[in-house]
Amino acid sequence: MKVSRKVIAIAIAASLFAAACSDDSSTDDEPSGTTAAAGVTEGGKVGFILPDSATSARWENFDRPLIEAACEEAGIECDIQNAEGDKDNMATIADQMIADGVEVLAITNLDSESGAAIQEKAAEAGVLNIDYDRLTLGGSADVYVSFDNVAVGTAQGEGLIQCFAGETEGKRIIQLHGSPTDNNATLFKEGYQAAIADAGFETVGEEAVPDWDNAEGGVIFEQLLTDAGGEVDGVLVANDGLSLAAQAVLADNNLTLPTTGQDATPEGLRAIVEGTQCMTIYKPVKVEAEAAVAAAVELLENGEVEADATIDNESGEIPFVQGEVTAIFLDNINVPIDDGFVTYEDVCEGIEEACAEAGLEEA
Repeated sequence: MKVSRKVIAIAIAASLFAAACSDDSSTDDEPSGTTAAAGVTEGGKVGFILPDSATSARWENFDRPLIEAACEEAGIECDIQNAEGDKDNMATIADQMIADGVEVLAITNLDSESGAAIQEKAAEAGVLNIDYDRLTLGGSADVYVSFDNVAVGTAQGEGLIQCFAGETEGKRIIQLHGSPTDNNATLFKEGYQAAIADAGFETVGEEAVPDWDNAEGGVIFEQLLTDAGGEVDGVLVANDGLSLAAQAVLADNNLTLPTTGQDATPEGLRAIVEGTQCMTIYKPVKVEAEAAVAAAVELLENGEVEADATIDNESGEIPFVQGEVTAIFLDNINVPIDDGFVTYEDVCEGIEEACAEAGLEEA
């Protein structure tokens, strides 16, 4: 019996709200470039443009293979490329995808202005748009697939409070924010600053890191630490990459302080095991990737997507397919491993004794 793409889409979208994902997924590195899904049974071509491979390991190690697998399962042809942090390159890739006949274009924008220009051109060509992970303000997206990013920030702020076991009054912290051109970073900041507003922390320095650049983030953090006279008790950091950059600076100054993170990268999880990072946020990219492909299938079938929520992208209210996140500390560090998001080897190779003390054992 032939199963329609619509039925597949409903099944995949439902998984976004599942409590856990137990299926194993490949996370091997793959080069930037075109990837066409095998076994296409029903036409329909979708373009995905990822933002870069430098600011977070997730885009190439997780999103790409997971999107590819979901496209293959759904029976649609997907062209997956990476802009490598270059707005002009993303625009060029989009132009080529439109010329090559994609019917749906999903982008993770590098900033809202350039993303909106891409979506406007796509819409003029009759191509439907998906905002994947990052909302394009002023854009033409037909649906937004992501997580509740204010909730991500709230979990980070509450996580920092937990890192201090609630003893936060008068504690001096530095806040290292994500890119000022990424709307998600704005929402993360909104969430964590509200969460810590009444905790009694004293913020002795804060700055946003352009383009989520980890190297620049380390330089910025070093200056903030110097300006604070080295008298700092903790660091509220927007993601794992920037957290690791801050940790390197702290190590150079013989300091080990509670730091937050995001993305549950293998490196971030290792840092939690080793005690140089307190927590991270696990966003199950598997369900996000599957939901994005499900949304693409719905657009191909019906020209629209139904969702339980909407969001204002400053051009109007659009459907918002959103997933839940989990704060990860040492005592629940097994969660992303048990979900198959990362492997025991990814996290524990070379630090097996510390992992055993944390209750992690090789399967």
